[in-house]
Amino acid sequence: MGFVGTWPLAAPKHFSSARSIELRRCDRRCCRSNLRMTSASAASGPSPSPATPSTAPLLVRAARGEAVPRPPVWVMRQAGRHMAVYRELSKRHPSFRERSEVAELSTEISLQPYRAYRPDGVILFSDILTPLPGMGIPFDIPDRGPVIDPPIRGWADVERMHPIDPASATPFVRETLQALRRQVDADTAVLGFVGAPWTMLTYCIEGGGSKSYSTIKKMAFSDPQLLHALLGKMADNIAIYAAFQIESGADAVQLFDSWAGQLSPVDFDEFAAPYQRRVIEQVKRKHPKVPLILYISQGSPLLERMRDVGADVISVDWTVNMDAARARLGAQVAVQGNVDPACLLGSKPLIRERVLDTIRRAGSRGHIVNLGHGVLPETPEENVMEFFRTVQNFRYS
Repeated sequence: MGFVGTWPLAAPKHFSSARSIELRRCDRRCCRSNLRMTSASAASGPSPSPATPSTAPLLVRAARGEAVPRPPVWVMRQAGRHMAVYRELSKRHPSFRERSEVAELSTEISLQPYRAYRPDGVILFSDILTPLPGMGIPFDIPDRGPVIDPPIRGWADVERMHPIDPASATPFVRETLQALRRQVDADTAVLGFVGAPWTMLTYCIEGGGSKSYSTIKKMAFSDPQLLHALLGKMADNIAIYAAFQIESGADAVQLFDSWAGQLSPVDFDEFAAPYQRRVIEQVKRKHPKVPLILYISQGSPLLERMRDVGADVISVDWTVNMDAARARLGAQVAVQGNVDPACLLGSKPLIRERVLDTIRRAGSRGHIVNLGHGVLPETPEENVMEFFRTVQNFRYS
């Protein structure tokens, strides 16, 4: 998802209040797929939970490895530019800051795909950079993308990065999550998300987006002590922010380390994995039963390393078959993914074929259907609907 936006400590006073928005509702049909799981695939997946099946949302039950009638489904960037209703709203509210910082608007945008597709997870419409101002790191987002000015470059920046108080820094996040929890049905999970320390600092040190990541890598190789100090502070703040989202109504939280896939294995082990683990361990101490999902763009070469940081679910990209990912990850971790987003630009029969093949390869426990990355903006809405319907009409047998 890797949204990029800007979040000050409070919504600017000049922002207008959100308008009520007329949304299309889609007819939903109920039928079953005749796909049958192979015995080998059905045996794969995390070990079943010994506890009595819970009444938690379907996605949470699947993340815990409980038996479910079908895999849950949601998609990264399911709210956004591919939807006409979002594009219309954006014309009335052209500032991304307004759309993400005004809770009424953020809630409305989060609910747009829920009303259209009925996903099993409704994710907060926000951005991974949301908590930065609450740590003392201001930024802006002009048309060309996020800008952190001045960028983080030295020990003085370690000193000025302070602990976050999410309740005062990001009150709109709590309002949106609470509103979503009230408005979606009980079997639908409300999802929060945070950026992982390496990715967050990539933006902060590069001063925005990057293609080479050369500035942060130069710091890693020339002054690793400084980078470790920054990563430690960032990890502690991200853990506080993730716990805040859970306490505000999130049933699960996805941790995005979008740029960690650009690291070599040895550098991943030094600069990304320990701080992913630090976030997860702190959140789990407070909320041990809440599933945490880890996603890394281009992360397939790192699957075993991703597993070892302690997340409940590993989100898999499309560059590896799901059964191969299962074999590498082992039976104790759930998986999410991993259909190529570009498949949704193809025919409906192709979409159905790819979705059902992924379900078959994943097995009958511990699988959340998703794309291997976010929905492409040019994707037809009817194709996204076909993706969702294929999963919703499927039943394990």
